[in-house]
Amino acid sequence: MNRDYHKWFSPALQREMEVLVFGCGGARAIVFPTSLGRFYQWEDFGMLEPLRSRLEDGAIQLFCVDSVDAESWYANLRAPNERVGRHVEYDRYLLEEVVPFTAKNNPSPTLITTGASFGAFHAVNFAFRHPELVTRVLGMSGLYDVQNFAAGASSDALYFNNPSDYLANEHDQKRLGALRRIDITLAIGRDDPSCANNEYFSGILWSKEIRHALRIWDGWAHDWPYWKQMVSHYIDGHD
Repeated sequence: MNRDYHKWFSPALQREMEVLVFGCGGARAIVFPTSLGRFYQWEDFGMLEPLRSRLEDGAIQLFCVDSVDAESWYANLRAPNERVGRHVEYDRYLLEEVVPFTAKNNPSPTLITTGASFGAFHAVNFAFRHPELVTRVLGMSGLYDVQNFAAGASSDALYFNNPSDYLANEHDQKRLGALRRIDITLAIGRDDPSCANNEYFSGILWSKEIRHALRIWDGWAHDWPYWKQMVSHYIDGHD
């Protein structure tokens, strides 16, 4: 399959960022790594194999981005407001640099965001913050309440990057209309510690009349073999 490596200096983050692109057409998919993971993680852990035929046939193109988790949510030596502030800069990097980069490489109107574990948070948060851009989102084994990662942060930035908070209080009809157009799938294991949050978050979505699929798998299901199955089942959208 086609594989391209890209690196550029990010104005938003003031450092170099790297991206791996797989495939040559079809739906654009921004892929987020797990917590503290790198842009090459999906390749290293075999996540491309379940999608090989789609990638080779031009049905989907993956844009595997890097994270700055070590500088934001997982930067325990930083003050909470600094952690959230760094994530805000990461969001700007995605919005102003990555999304235009995908569109320049591929004119498809379909934009997917996906990831597993903490990558699922990034995928869902970006999609719900920018619903006018995203067509489909697949969150696998995710947690959608990140208050504990920046406890003590006083700015609105934490609130507006914590999906379990800002979705619960979303009343803007334009935004709600855009959110209702996204094809949303959340997949998680029944024994995953974050399952309760997924069920709670699903309830918030239904309360806002945002259709979605919550797929609860047997067992823990929080590991690469399960995510390979999940991405193969759900990347094309829920049934």
